[in-house]
Amino acid sequence: MLTLDMVYSASYKLKEVCRMTNLIYASKISDSCSVYLKTENLQVTGSFKVRGAYYKISQLSDEEKARGVIACSAGNHAQGVALAAAKNGIKSLICLPDSAPISKIEATRSYGADLCLVDGVYDDAYAKALSLKDEMGYTFIHPFDDEYVIAGQGTIGLEILDQIPDADAVIVPVGGGGLISGVAYTIKHLNPKIKVYGVQAAGAPSMVKSMESGKILTLDSVSTMADGIKVKEPGEHTFDLCSKYVDGMVTVNDDEISSAILAMIEQQKLIAEGAGAVSVAAVMFNKIPELEGKKVVCLVSGGNIDVTILSRVIKRGLLTSGRTCLLNIELIDKPGQLKGVSDIIAALGGNVISIHHERANEGSDINGCYLRITLETKNYEHINQIKSALVSAGFKLCEAG
Repeated sequence: MLTLDMVYSASYKLKEVCRMTNLIYASKISDSCSVYLKTENLQVTGSFKVRGAYYKISQLSDEEKARGVIACSAGNHAQGVALAAAKNGIKSLICLPDSAPISKIEATRSYGADLCLVDGVYDDAYAKALSLKDEMGYTFIHPFDDEYVIAGQGTIGLEILDQIPDADAVIVPVGGGGLISGVAYTIKHLNPKIKVYGVQAAGAPSMVKSMESGKILTLDSVSTMADGIKVKEPGEHTFDLCSKYVDGMVTVNDDEISSAILAMIEQQKLIAEGAGAVSVAAVMFNKIPELEGKKVVCLVSGGNIDVTILSRVIKRGLLTSGRTCLLNIELIDKPGQLKGVSDIIAALGGNVISIHHERANEGSDINGCYLRITLETKNYEHINQIKSALVSAGFKLCEAG
């Protein structure tokens, strides 16, 4: 049974490997509340997961350590277990979904773990790990549904209370629920006035749906860029703890997550992966109205984003936040039309990134043409200002496509 003594014990034990991550004031994230970022993306291995993994492995018997450990993960727990096993001088085998980012796979390998790539998502890797556990006699290190793992994650709650004791709310990313279970349990026992809210990806709302129904549900499928929280089913321990100690649970979509990643890069010079950014996305897009005027901690749980998709995430974030837009303008094919469009855009401070001119096609005016322009803009208000000016000047805007 999870106790505060376990959390305090974990805090002491984790001094061997983990650092107390900084709490950073992020003034531009929200106009309605004061936001602080708990930067677990800067933790050893780039994620909070090492806390629970290391504490769990430290509590194994000599016999269990001799047999080695096995784990399943989308990437961050894998790295935590691999590092913890290496620090304890024991063998580790990690089952990862083959869709896990290459950067996370290679990082796990770099800590000395043996890898088993499994076709499918996290839940498929979980099933494979259980099968190999029985076959090979390994000790299984669960990524979230284990009280020692949860206690390790709960040490973040201790740090938050130490760093900002007058916080009003803590916002936590949720996949299987191990992180929020530990944080909520710790905070609610030491300062029950602080609200704790969870955030899931809209494409993987397993805990949200389970809490709404009052029982654990298994989703048929999950789909989100936030691979670290792409879980079909929450754990038994985590579901019970969330039901008791969490004040609310919301979702954010991939566009909102991308915008949050972009905001942290630009405003805080911090890199967060999709799962790590959902807490910030929830605040940016006002998913929790009760936060207005409050002092809020957003837990940024990890920063291990695959650099090969970072450019796509940034592009998506720019579009979602109104920082870029595509205009499709129907013109009469005569001299001066392009100059007229360009003058309006330049006068209003828009920056042309690319331009494509296309002659009329079948079904359109024989003297017509289309101008497709990609612009760098300030926000949606700026986009609407440019569009209104173009329409007022007699230009016809069409649906971009």
